[in-house]
Amino acid sequence: MFTNRIDDELSIALVQESFAADYADIVYDQINYLSQWLAWPKICNREQDFRLFLQRVLHEYAEGKSMTCAIVYKGNIVGNCSFNTINHDTKCAEVGYWLSQDHQGKGIITRVVQHLINIAFNDFDMKKVQLSAAVDNLPSRRVAERVGMTLEGILTHQEKIEDRILDHAIYGIKRAQ
Repeated sequence: MFTNRIDDELSIALVQESFAADYADIVYDQINYLSQWLAWPKICNREQDFRLFLQRVLHEYAEGKSMTCAIVYKGNIVGNCSFNTINHDTKCAEVGYWLSQDHQGKGIITRVVQHLINIAFNDFDMKKVQLSAAVDNLPSRRVAERVGMTLEGILTHQEKIEDRILDHAIYGIKRAQ
């Protein structure tokens, strides 16, 4: 496992199976909050669900297809961030994340996404980083804008969350040449 320090209070850590209990605790306590914008909390909310998830994403990391990390704030796991996909052919990585409601409004996700962009460009030699957020998920859209991403377009009918079909705003940032 690696831990990558962002600043004095924030780091990301490559996931490991021992994180499953922490993830399950957060989701159990905040399932309604997280389910506003994420489809998986209703079906992945037990420790065993997260163990299976973590095994899968560690395998994908070993294959160079993705990278999933815990967000660690002041020593505690408070969320998750990832390169959902790393496409070595097109040199593009897609960022994803979720954060405990208790830790919203502290700039955590903005700092994490900026750090992931730096990793993508400097460590993985990507040319572009992309972020997809539901059109109505204004906090996530503001994160993309704060880190310098540009709105590239809207894709309709991209995701079903409970009884809603969501359109996604696609943001991107390209590495300076």
